[in-house]
Amino acid sequence: MREIRERMVDRGQEPDAASVAKWLGVKEYRRWARLVELIESNYPHVFVPDWIYGGKKYGWALRFKKSKSFCTLIPERHQLVVQIVFGAEERATAEKILPELSPDVCRAYAGATTYHDGKWLALAVDHDEILADIEKLLAVKRKPKRV
Repeated sequence: MREIRERMVDRGQEPDAASVAKWLGVKEYRRWARLVELIESNYPHVFVPDWIYGGKKYGWALRFKKSKSFCTLIPERHQLVVQIVFGAEERATAEKILPELSPDVCRAYAGATTYHDGKWLALAVDHDEILADIEKLLAVKRKPKRV
């Protein structure tokens, strides 16, 4: 299981772009911005990003949700984590595309815990190549609209 790093836990201070950039660092914030842009361009006008506070242990996270959870971006100190929860039908589809994904993502998927509400996959976005895998996994959750 992935170790939780230091998170943004000041309940009285909802994060903004500047505080997230400072918390993540330049390289990680670029990945954050690319991921947000990917979601906005593939799913235009579908999601309204929502900052949620998970308490002192989990801190702030940026959730993308419509009627059900799509994904959550978690700013950890100098690391971006993307959490995607796959329901039963989504798991079957995700498992079909595993051969197209990088070995690291396949290992993370295999090691992800399955709860009553789905398989909770948390991916550390620690290199640019993982963004393509995340895009494929998000397409399992919802087909891209691409305008």
